[in-house]
Amino acid sequence: MDNPFSNTYTGEKTDSALVFEAQNGSTQALEELLLKHQPFIYNVAWKMVRHPADAKDLTQEALIKIVTSLSKFQGKSKFTTWCYRIVVNHFLESKRKPGEEVFTGFDAHANGLENTPDTSMTEAEKQENETYIKEMNYSCMSGMLLCLNRDQRIVYILGEMFDADHTIGSEILDISKENYRKRLSRARKDMFNYMNNKCGLVNPDNPCRCHKKVQFALDNKIIDAKHLLFNRKEHSNFKNAIKPDADFMLETVEDKFDELYRQMPFKKDFDKKTFLQDIINDKEINRAMRLN
Repeated sequence: MDNPFSNTYTGEKTDSALVFEAQNGSTQALEELLLKHQPFIYNVAWKMVRHPADAKDLTQEALIKIVTSLSKFQGKSKFTTWCYRIVVNHFLESKRKPGEEVFTGFDAHANGLENTPDTSMTEAEKQENETYIKEMNYSCMSGMLLCLNRDQRIVYILGEMFDADHTIGSEILDISKENYRKRLSRARKDMFNYMNNKCGLVNPDNPCRCHKKVQFALDNKIIDAKHLLFNRKEHSNFKNAIKPDADFMLETVEDKFDELYRQMPFKKDFDKKTFLQDIINDKEINRAMRLN
């Protein structure tokens, strides 16, 4: 996959051709265009709202907005800038999803961890429960993202997880490069300060360990052993999906913190009907787009 948030994105020419054909009634071109971008739209949504079902709804809504606005795209900017500005604006303006209400800030997240009883594991038990420990890790980090306000969260997801630089990020968010850098810096600082003070993965001096929280999470259905949300075999991770050739040097605590989020799950495979069927078959959309 070619990351549309990268300054080395090479798919713009193909995007333009697909947009032109879709604007002239090609259902196949429209479907190809949506299939190309839905993994990135979904994964931004997933990290914004935490729960896959909510992310699916948000993605569907954003794709419908893109399709119904496509006739207005005149090529004065890059398609990716135009497309993801619609996506980001929709995500920021949409009604808050239930998952976003779980943690209203870092204090709430910290209280949740502190009120979760610890259950120690032997090394053998850690190996046996490795899958659930990783799920606990991803779940906790996903919750930390929710502690950022929406503006901080979206800039952190774009800038840190998708590696959008200040040029790409500022264009998508329609803000100055300086403002983009400031927002990203503030989001990183807030996230790092919390994790450095609480997370044992970032700072070994912190007592919190994922394996100690697993038993409580399983007993109270916080983790569904039969239906994991994050640690699934079919998922890749951001490091592999976004920057497959990157060689990260983990020399500082901040590097370790960044690397943890680049290891977060990235959903890359979708059932073709997941988002497209209702859109492509919608009579109003067909009429508006003059699809054939």
